[in-house]
This record gives sequence, structure tokens and C-alpha cells, in this order.
Amino acid sequence: MAGEDLDVTFLGTAGSAPTATRGLPALLIRRGGIRTLIDCGEGTQRQLLRSIGLVEIDEVFITHFHADHFLGLPGMLKTFALRGRETPLTVYGPPGLRALFEVLATLVGRTSYELKLVELAPNDEVRHDDYRIAAFEVRHRVRAYGYALIEDDRPGHFDVARARELGIPEGPDWGRLQRGEAVGGVTPEDVLGSPRPGRKLVVSGDTGPCEMTGVVAHRADLLIHEATFSEEEADRARETGHTTARAAATLAAEAEVQLLALTHLSPRHPPGVLRDEARAVFERTIVPRDFDRVELPLPERGEPVHVRADDGRVRAPEPIE
Repeated sequence: MAGEDLDVTFLGTAGSAPTATRGLPALLIRRGGIRTLIDCGEGTQRQLLRSIGLVEIDEVFITHFHADHFLGLPGMLKTFALRGRETPLTVYGPPGLRALFEVLATLVGRTSYELKLVELAPNDEVRHDDYRIAAFEVRHRVRAYGYALIEDDRPGHFDVARARELGIPEGPDWGRLQRGEAVGGVTPEDVLGSPRPGRKLVVSGDTGPCEMTGVVAHRADLLIHEATFSEEEADRARETGHTTARAAATLAAEAEVQLLALTHLSPRHPPGVLRDEARAVFERTIVPRDFDRVELPLPERGEPVHVRADDGRVRAPEPIE
């Protein structure tokens, strides 16, 4: 339903290998009552336990099949079975997902719940009541996707004075008009303002700078983009299908996003260095740590808010390190 809470928890913000303070890639998106996991690096279920608890995940989206993005799945799926989970779970990913699970089948074993596997083509969408999650192809060494959560437009503000002027009494008829139904010759357009945009959250996955990411992320509330390298290793980034912090910030600026969050960090580059490099191009950049969150209020209620794991609320672009 429109107006549902929307936030993202950064469960793992390292790239390729974990560090003492950063786990492997995993993001938890909570939109109303639906919990969506983007990637599931090794140790993700422990990261959940250390933050919000091992909640009942409703769906998992895998960006690509490099090991650091999916090796946490067998253990988590097995744990759900040991707990006697009964609710179906759907895993989405690029073509090759079913072949991957044929390899993982022995590790996962029999589950107490239905495990659905859905291979997505570029631009496929998974529909929910009033939003969708769309897959888009990015540029990496293997076939890889980014994902965008896009809410439907919401009805415009209801003009109470105009409704009364048109003879529509307060009560159920007002609700019908707001739901898009005509009442006694009065149409919703007669009493509703212009549609209000929903929110957009975009996750790049592993990728080099990619025009498609910029198109999908246009005016997004939050763009979560990898930043595996600093600009001094731009050549290495191109060779490996990754992005520098500066290049990610340039993309964010051109796409006019509200907030950029850099993730998939290499221990070779201190977070502060990547943050400063990106902010020189796009000020509204944060470098979340594991267990940080970003809350995404409705546009008319304010800007995205970075919430640190120590419960300190930091409204970007104030320093976060």
C-alpha cells in the first residue's frame, strides 16, 4: 500500500573477501511487510542475527554468480528448513540460476518449504501490489544484473473544498474518488491533484560504469553503487569490470539521484578516501558500514536518512566515518 515504510540495511559491504568489520555482499530491503534480500554472501545469516535477527526472508535476488554474492544461500536455506519454515521462498537471478541450484542441491538438502527458482531476462519485472522490482543488465566480467525497486505513482492530494462544492458529502464517496472511482458524475480528476511520484531504490550490483544504470537510476531516492577501487586504480577497475568511487559519483550526479551509497569496498582503499573522492564530484555520498541503514520517507516527508548502526542518525552529506 502507498505510504508503507521503506528502508535498506547494509548487511555486507565488502567486495570479494570479508574483513574484520565488513561482511560479503548482502542488502536487506524492507518495504512494508515484505523483506527482500539482494545477494547473499557467505555469512549473511550471521549478519542478520547480529542486526535485526534471522527474519523470514520473502524473496532473494542474486545479481550474478560470483561466489562472494551467493555462497551464503545454502546455509541460510538450510537453517530455514531446520526451523520448520512453511512459507514459500522465491530466489530470482540471471539465466543460470537453476544450474547453480543443481550444484547446491546436495548442500541445501530437502526443505520444509517450497523453494521457487525464477530466471529473469533483462528488463523483467517482479510485481507486488503497488511497486515492482525490475532487473537491468550491467557491465561485469560475467552476466550480471542490477535491480530497481520502483513504486507506483500515488493519487494526488484530495481537494476537500472542491468535493464539497461538487456536492459529494464526506464519507465513503470520498474514499471511492481517492481509489479512482467516479461518484455521481464526479470523476477523480475533478477532486484530485496531480499524481505524486513513488520512491525509487536502485542497486547496481558488480559493474563497471554503465549507461543503463544511469538511465534506471534517474532521479532515484537512493542509488547503491559499487566502488571497488579508488581513481588511482582506474585501469584495474576497467580490467575487472568494476567502478571507482569517482566514476560512481559522476554517474550519480548525472542521474540526479537524491543519495549515493558506496559499497563493495576493497580493504586496499580506506572508506574515507573513497568517500572524499566521491564527494568531490557528488556531495550527497555516504559510505555505509555493516548494519547501517538508510530510511526512505515519502518525498513530501523529507530526504533519505542515513542511520548508523550505533543508532546515531546522520542526515547526509554530513561526515559519517
